[in-house]
Amino acid sequence: MRIGELAERAGTTTRTLRYYESRGLLPARRADNGYRAYDEDDLRLVQQIRTLQDFGFELEETRPFVECLRAGHPAGDACPASLAVYRRKVGELDALIEQLQAVRAQVGAELARAELEAGATLPGGPEPRCELGG
Repeated sequence: MRIGELAERAGTTTRTLRYYESRGLLPARRADNGYRAYDEDDLRLVQQIRTLQDFGFELEETRPFVECLRAGHPAGDACPASLAVYRRKVGELDALIEQLQAVRAQVGAELARAELEAGATLPGGPEPRCELGG
């Protein structure tokens, strides 16, 4: 198939495919007429890259998965290098989750403090006014 068909079938652009090619992730084969030529295996490579990027993987992190597919494995995550990338990504995600939980706890504490202070106004007194509010 030609680059336009591959792009359409993979749900991406020809520009993206050329970029993958320049980074060595997609093979640069040419037909006799000079056009780029791709096959179903190339489609699987691009789909693997796009799926991993949808999960938040950087482009370079997809390389072990691509190399695993190129080595003939039916799945790009069947190789030790791919598993190592998965493990590293899970560790990164766990750290981000912990960080978000800490921020959430801080924001929750600030909300509770602000609500307590707002409720401590004298009965019958004027409502606190925000400078930005109306």
